[in-house]
Amino acid sequence: MSDYDIAIIGAGPGGYVAAVRASQYGAKVALIERSELGGTCLNRGCIPSKALLESIHVLKMIRSAADYGISCEPPSFDLGGIYGRKDKVVENLRKGIAALMKKNGVTVINGEGCLKDANTVSVKGEAESEITADKIILAAGTKPLRPRFFPMDAENVVDSDYFLTLEKLPRSVCLIGGGYIGCEMATILNGLGVEVTVVEMMQNLLPLSDEDISKEMRKVFKKAKMGLHLGVKVESVEVLEPGKVKVLLDNGKEVEAEKVLVSIGRERCTDGLGLENAGISLSERGAVLVNENCQTSCANIYAIGDLTDKAQLAHVASKMGLIAAAHACDKEAKANFEVIPSCVFTQPEIGQVGISEAQAVEKGLKVKSSRFSFQALGKAHAMGETAGFFKIVAEEESGKILGVHIIGPHASDIIGEAAVAMEAGFTVEQLAHTIHAHPTLHEGLMECAESWTGLGIHG
Repeated sequence: MSDYDIAIIGAGPGGYVAAVRASQYGAKVALIERSELGGTCLNRGCIPSKALLESIHVLKMIRSAADYGISCEPPSFDLGGIYGRKDKVVENLRKGIAALMKKNGVTVINGEGCLKDANTVSVKGEAESEITADKIILAAGTKPLRPRFFPMDAENVVDSDYFLTLEKLPRSVCLIGGGYIGCEMATILNGLGVEVTVVEMMQNLLPLSDEDISKEMRKVFKKAKMGLHLGVKVESVEVLEPGKVKVLLDNGKEVEAEKVLVSIGRERCTDGLGLENAGISLSERGAVLVNENCQTSCANIYAIGDLTDKAQLAHVASKMGLIAAAHACDKEAKANFEVIPSCVFTQPEIGQVGISEAQAVEKGLKVKSSRFSFQALGKAHAMGETAGFFKIVAEEESGKILGVHIIGPHASDIIGEAAVAMEAGFTVEQLAHTIHAHPTLHEGLMECAESWTGLGIHG
């Protein structure tokens, strides 16, 4: 008889959610985590970066207080206070997860889990031990990609984890990688007065986003006086001396900065998991192969989140955790991975769901798109945040919504409505006919839909 019904390796947003759901189904569950509960998202990713970005937002608002008829002293900031608040946010949420584990009777084991065979997990912690389980869920996540050709160290050439534990601001930073992590870190550092230069090998920032969104973010960064080198590759990175790093680009230009932040992606934490001991198959790109139930090639072992080839997003990991837990407990759960909202917490924010206009065209679809500016919304003017726009991409004949892309205030909140509409199978006309409250930002989505039909009122 096994020690547990289900053992889960990794306590990030996929692992701990799976643990709670499996426990709710009556399973005896062990959750193995080598570091802190909450995984990368809570401790070194989503939450700490958003806490820092919120401080930047408040600082920006205070700096523009005169625009709202409010007088105050020129603002200053305490870096220790900003990071201290970030730590408190993370700590409180971590305690919340611990309370959830206790409430649901989940056994938390601190240590590094490794498959010994299809039903046995070896745990290396303060002491080495083994546990057995009828089912195992792998939720080990990812870590920052650290290419060998960059002289990564602890002070000069660093990854995003470094800047989440900052004690002193550098004067200048060269960011290699203009994806969502790079753009969010650029927003934080620029907001704190650091001289920021971004290098991206693709032609635009946020290359996975709709082209119109990427172009708008480029304008935002230029307005913020950030240096941009787009469509170029890094030839070399050389630490000239402590606090002075030279980046040579393939167009012959050089960038010197006090620190270089490498944010060119993340790699799956498959090393040391013992996948070979259970005969688990990987894709050519190193992703754990799973079916619609999140089962691996070893039927009683599941894999979820960033280990797989699904979108590397916390909410995707959570949903996969629910699916795996359900199937492992002889229940049923499914998800539509064609409708996955994602957000970039720059200023302004970005919210997106579905496919871009270019992707739709590549698929051979006959599409029509529409745009509506925040500039035309009364609520945006009242807030003093009018930059950005809504964009809807839909099939021209049927009106089926293929993608919604938003850049502007609270885009991360508004995109949820678009995701629900797409999941429910709404056409653009149905979205346009839905009454929205006024004055709100959400009504911009309705206005954009009306524009798509050719009957827009305000834009």
